[in-house]
Amino acid sequence: MRKENFKHLECPLARSLDIIGEWWSLLIVRDLFYGVNTFDLLCEDLGIARNILTDRLKKFEDRGIIEKWTDKIKSRGRAYHLTRKGKDLFPIIMTLAAWGKTWESPNGPPIIFKHLPDGHTVQPLVICKHCGKPIIAKDIQPKKGPGVKRRSALPLPLRDPSDKKNRGTNRIHRRKISKHQGGRYEE
Repeated sequence: MRKENFKHLECPLARSLDIIGEWWSLLIVRDLFYGVNTFDLLCEDLGIARNILTDRLKKFEDRGIIEKWTDKIKSRGRAYHLTRKGKDLFPIIMTLAAWGKTWESPNGPPIIFKHLPDGHTVQPLVICKHCGKPIIAKDIQPKKGPGVKRRSALPLPLRDPSDKKNRGTNRIHRRKISKHQGGRYEE
């Protein structure tokens, strides 16, 4: 059964995927960054079905990612523009594009991004805002935040192991991890 949303997870990644995780969503945002900003141009560029594009654009508008403007200068009717919230997706687009360039472009990247101030090829890097160091998975530890409402909504490593309601789930999760790593879980 397909879930309609991830709201029950109380996770910022899950909530983000609820908005931008559907097929076509990030490609629509990418095109809006490139200036492809009318319904017909988006349909033509992406080859997306009109009903799907309508659905995604309405969802983006409802969630504050885009807004519709009347494009009087170019006489193309309504144009879609990214809001500040939508523009904040740019680092995600660039990071995913870099990942695709590295892992999914065996013949070389089909597009290269140039950094206009210097003219060099862009290579995005995710850094910590506080210390300026690169963010590496092994250096990250998730902690409960002030927005959590239900313990059961937390990812398994953050759940309290003494919580009897979730205890079985934790054991199953630990066994799967241990089995995957070739060891045994012992209580």
